[in-house]
Amino acid sequence: MNDKTTLTQELNENNEPMATTLSEKSRRWQLALGVNDEQQPPLSNRDERLSGALSALYGSDNANKQGRGSLSRSAPKVSKWLGDIREFFPTPVVQVVQKDAFERLGLKEMLMEPEFLSAIEADVHLIADLISLRSIMPEKTIETARQVIEKVVKELMDKLEQKTSEAIRGALNKSKRSFRPRFNDIDWPRTIHANLRHYQPEYKTIVPEKLIGFMRQQRRLADLDEVVLCVDQSGSMATSVVYSSIFAAVMASIPAVKTKLICFDTSVVDLTEDLTDPVSVLFGIQLGGGTDINQAIAYCEKQIEQPTKTHLLLISDLYEGGDEVQLKQRVAQLVKQGVNVITLLALSDDGRPAYDAQMAAEFATLGSPVFACTPEQFPDLMATALKREDIMLWAADQDIKAIRPLE
Repeated sequence: MNDKTTLTQELNENNEPMATTLSEKSRRWQLALGVNDEQQPPLSNRDERLSGALSALYGSDNANKQGRGSLSRSAPKVSKWLGDIREFFPTPVVQVVQKDAFERLGLKEMLMEPEFLSAIEADVHLIADLISLRSIMPEKTIETARQVIEKVVKELMDKLEQKTSEAIRGALNKSKRSFRPRFNDIDWPRTIHANLRHYQPEYKTIVPEKLIGFMRQQRRLADLDEVVLCVDQSGSMATSVVYSSIFAAVMASIPAVKTKLICFDTSVVDLTEDLTDPVSVLFGIQLGGGTDINQAIAYCEKQIEQPTKTHLLLISDLYEGGDEVQLKQRVAQLVKQGVNVITLLALSDDGRPAYDAQMAAEFATLGSPVFACTPEQFPDLMATALKREDIMLWAADQDIKAIRPLE
């Protein structure tokens, strides 16, 4: 039995009940052999994707001769193929397939080529792929992967850092005025009114000799709000983990908030101390594995010193593998204590995520707003949370469909 046949059998044993019908046996033979018999019912779209993913690796020798299959030397194709493999197989099998791909398809050589690195676009999916592959990479290739990740992280930081800082940095005290405001704190209507006499007709503009703005609040370290990002690092949350890590690194550089990053699967990893280096944070992540949200929330509970000044963002699809009853009790208790608990089903550009609908509705009933969020919306979300404004109203204004509480 060849590798592809073994993996096809593994897929059925892990993801589907063992079928004994003739049509199912035919389907599995078609998947194993990489052919679609015209005398048999055609494969479904999902099975076509599965067959293509397996053929690209295990049928590559024949595929190259026949002019079909293979991953070619294309970053987008590699990224999509790795994503399909993570979808179709459980984590242990994914690791086997990735190792085979690394050896048989020359991914090592691709990552070592400067022209390949220079052609890579800033893409969180690529980071997730490299992180998931690092356990099977040789040491030299890991260093090359780090260079790729550094490049992508820099581009994402450049894109997201300014907006996040502007949205979150220091709350403004609008009851007090300043005549030496920072640019972002200028009260433009009052400034324009105060300088109307300095209008320059030839330039059709006003020369503002006197600036009027808002005075920033000066707060002691003990009075700062605290943000705890509790992030599910199971395989389905890969892009959310990458974005969460980058935002956590940005917020950690802002004196107005204290930021912690907690990642979890069936174990919990506190990456707060590494937030000064987002690349190190990403290399501390282990994508895949099970999910124990209850254990992660229990850890976060112990980190909270001032509940009414704490914002806990749980970023998870809510497929709990641990104690569901105790998890809901913990969330209810945190909300009761005054912790601002917000549940993000995804922090990505990928559209509406798959999630546990029942658990999401129960979280909403407990008083935790539940919805998905894009990276572009996240800075405004954090600003709204830090001001303790109505999150659900903010979501409605953003045309975000939040999960409704149970009736």
